[in-house]
Amino acid sequence: MNTKERVCPDLNAALDQLRGAGFRLDSIFPADDPHTAMLSRGGETFRLTSRPDAPRSTAAMPPFEPGFVFTRASGLPGQGRAGMLYRDLIPGRLGGRYIASHITIDGGGPVADWVHYHRIALQVIVVRKGWVRVVYEDQGEPFVMQHGDMVLQPPGIRHRVLESSSGLEVVEVTAPAVHETFADHDLELPNGRGDMQREFGGQRFLRHIADRIPWTSIDGAEVQETGLGEATGGLGEARFVRLTGGQAINVPPGEGELIFGFVMEGSGRLVGEERHVLGPADAFVIPPTEPWCIEADAGGLTFLHVNTSPLG
Repeated sequence: MNTKERVCPDLNAALDQLRGAGFRLDSIFPADDPHTAMLSRGGETFRLTSRPDAPRSTAAMPPFEPGFVFTRASGLPGQGRAGMLYRDLIPGRLGGRYIASHITIDGGGPVADWVHYHRIALQVIVVRKGWVRVVYEDQGEPFVMQHGDMVLQPPGIRHRVLESSSGLEVVEVTAPAVHETFADHDLELPNGRGDMQREFGGQRFLRHIADRIPWTSIDGAEVQETGLGEATGGLGEARFVRLTGGQAINVPPGEGELIFGFVMEGSGRLVGEERHVLGPADAFVIPPTEPWCIEADAGGLTFLHVNTSPLG
């Protein structure tokens, strides 16, 4: 196949031009700030890039570089894939091993998405505000995710974002940080099958519906588990932790890699080597060798807590 490369100052404008000439989009990366895409028409392919010096996407996992990260909700988002706005929650990417994004869609209605899949090792998506309608390969009819709902998107599962409410907010945690989004031009979703036990890359699709899962008391806090550990074969865990006014939860040093937190609602303080005031949509990463504590203000605090085992 004849592949041509074109360096363009504006990727979106170049994409529109080639699509207008009958080319179809085959892949694009990275999702949070796209700079490179592959398009095809018959036996002709184009590689478009606005950053020819950027590393190429690879399936290999970069070495993990632990570090403390704290990001405020006031950070400005950037334009990402399919018209979504992405706010980077782990700017240093921990050596390129992890990316976490606070994704928003300001206007409601249909989303300019297509059937696609990702070359990833782990990907979790949680709704913070609003609702979004999505559809997944072999998972039946489209469904709506709302506040506190979560999905595990296993490697290679085809899916599509269909529509959303105005002001949708989701949190996405993915490894590795740089990964490609591939279009599937042949599969239509829903595909008429329901196979909840099917494995994709050794993982099962997981849909956590917040309203159906009870909260349990653990170490002075309320915890809602998601079942991520079982669905990933032990690669990661995700839970929601709820503290009432004045409560605190202490977490000792642990094993593994990523220890990620995102404030769903409420306010308080993160206490580690330093103290940080926490508010809604703030995020943090704790090095696995360090203890930490969350203290809630009078109004309480709820946060998403994700931790992973070493990924291959």
